[in-house]
Amino acid sequence: MSELVTKSVAQEQPGQKIETPTAAQRVAGFTVIMTAVAVLAVLVATAVYAQDKYSLKSPSGIAFSDFKGYEDWAVVSSARTDEVLKVIVGNPTMITAYKAGVPGNGQPFPEGSMIVKLQWKPKKSAEAPFVVDVPDVFKQAFVMEKDSKRFPKTGGWGYAVFNYDAASDKFTADEKSLADCGHSCHVAVKAKDYIFHPYQKR
Repeated sequence: MSELVTKSVAQEQPGQKIETPTAAQRVAGFTVIMTAVAVLAVLVATAVYAQDKYSLKSPSGIAFSDFKGYEDWAVVSSARTDEVLKVIVGNPTMITAYKAGVPGNGQPFPEGSMIVKLQWKPKKSAEAPFVVDVPDVFKQAFVMEKDSKRFPKTGGWGYAVFNYDAASDKFTADEKSLADCGHSCHVAVKAKDYIFHPYQKR
């Protein structure tokens, strides 16, 4: 027993001390940790607060989030004016109705139908061996949704416009969308449940 104690004591190095960090070292370490946490928080906040276009609402209360996923909806048709190229897409409810013959069969589109007109400024292709216009800068998303309870005065359809600014890479709800060519223009096709574009053959 005494040998064990003697060996244990002999193994200890004389004058060895257990060092504890000074107050200054503790503060410095804490500062480093807090700086790292702050940098991480800024990075997370930047990612979180990068514009979420789906947080936007039109002056009439139509939420862009109602159309979430429109980027992958099926194409209904396309159109062209002197100023813009347009691709019209519809949500699954709308596409199913189209394929069932709406509105040509005299039936209206069902509640929950949604359609988005995507609009680009055109440009001449610099690569094609023939003259062709292709999309250039994206300009706006014109949206329509069928909700007869919310929009009884406009044939059951709600309209909104969300503009896109390429310089800032941000969408904004068009403040003039209430006066935009929405219901006032679509009255011309009331017999087709206010929808201009048929589902094109493909």
